[in-house]
Amino acid sequence: MKKIYRKYLAALIAVLMISPVVLYAGNKDRVGEAGASQLLINPWGASSGWGNCNTAAVRGTEGFFMNIAGTAFTKGTDVAFTYMRYLTDINIYSIGLTQQVGEVNAIGIYMMNMSWGDVPITTESIPEGGMGNYSPNCLNLGVSFARMFSNSIYGGILVKIISENLANIKATGVAFDVGIQYVTGKTDNLKFGITLKNWGPTMSFNGDGLSIRTVLDGKGENQFTLQTRETPFEMPSQLLIGLAYDFNFENDYRLTFSGTFISNAFSKDQIAIGAEVSLKDYLILRGGYTYEEGIFNMATRTTIFTGPSCGATVKIPVNKTTRNGFEIDYSYRFSNPCAGIHTVGVKLDF
Repeated sequence: MKKIYRKYLAALIAVLMISPVVLYAGNKDRVGEAGASQLLINPWGASSGWGNCNTAAVRGTEGFFMNIAGTAFTKGTDVAFTYMRYLTDINIYSIGLTQQVGEVNAIGIYMMNMSWGDVPITTESIPEGGMGNYSPNCLNLGVSFARMFSNSIYGGILVKIISENLANIKATGVAFDVGIQYVTGKTDNLKFGITLKNWGPTMSFNGDGLSIRTVLDGKGENQFTLQTRETPFEMPSQLLIGLAYDFNFENDYRLTFSGTFISNAFSKDQIAIGAEVSLKDYLILRGGYTYEEGIFNMATRTTIFTGPSCGATVKIPVNKTTRNGFEIDYSYRFSNPCAGIHTVGVKLDF
């Protein structure tokens, strides 16, 4: 059986490493060409406070964003809900659930909703509005399956449905995540992770909003309907490769260092590093830094985030043996413009 698992692992690594050669070649020339950029926003409280550096160490529902293989570590049921105030007036709500199935499998489902609230309807002839409001909305739905192939090898796949809606146009698409994690060391304290995210066909908008009523020159006062040709856009594909190491001390204290290389198909590559301190899993403090070329200069930075991030988790155990219980997560990411991004979440595992 171990030989079979090694073959599966080798094949999966080959797919993850070879596919990005096509996807990521010349990414500096493709900056800004992708759509569905909400797929690049981490809505979860713990991993966002760690600066997205825990590709190798993520566990449970946080794996829906960082590495779907992390959901394979679910023992019992893991439920999480988060709220993020993004920029000044954008609300992001997320809910996720992972469930252990049998001894080695786990399934999951999650939803992320991004809302801009009410926006006044304006036209060229009525730019001041007064015609009512519309509510732009982005919705991501995902279904996952993960498996523990051995005591060291974990893998998973996530299928995502993406929906973007404006007043009278919409776009719908599908994307896939696939990832693996490898755990080794005397106390399973050395972790390796790799994941390919947002891999899927192009999306395009359609609807009545792409047509306009106008008068053509030389045709009198008769109006005609003109249809705007929509241009398909690609998914913001990423390849993440991460490494993490735990230093375990007496009395169940832990210090973890983690790092992830993030290769973006349509933006600059990034390097994320961070550290996490756990005090018997009751209180967890974390911080991270995400670097990209030109991040120190606002004129060359291609992200609103300036690099640093921090967060904390407070856990109230219900079962002292398994340490399952209730968690409260908080994270803060420094940004410019805007005065930082706050995320608050609650999690229940039982």
